[in-house]
Amino acid sequence: MNKSRIELLDVVALTIDLPEYNLYRGQVGTVVELLAGGVAFEVEFSDRNGRTYESVGLRPEQIMVLHFEPASPDSVRPMVTA
Repeated sequence: MNKSRIELLDVVALTIDLPEYNLYRGQVGTVVELLAGGVAFEVEFSDRNGRTYESVGLRPEQIMVLHFEPASPDSVRPMVTA
């Protein structure tokens, strides 16, 4: 799975701090809406009980998609030994 496009319902992490929203790099959210034709994304941040505590429009460079599946064997890089 080598997906570079961010899609609806992707689980993402912040790559920057957004102190004005009390959100910080590494916090995990879900893409809940594609904005401006996929140029920006509405990301919802929820607590452990599923209650949304913030929803923010973000640009692709502010988030990274998290992957929960192992990489395919074709994408594994060979180990380098000294």
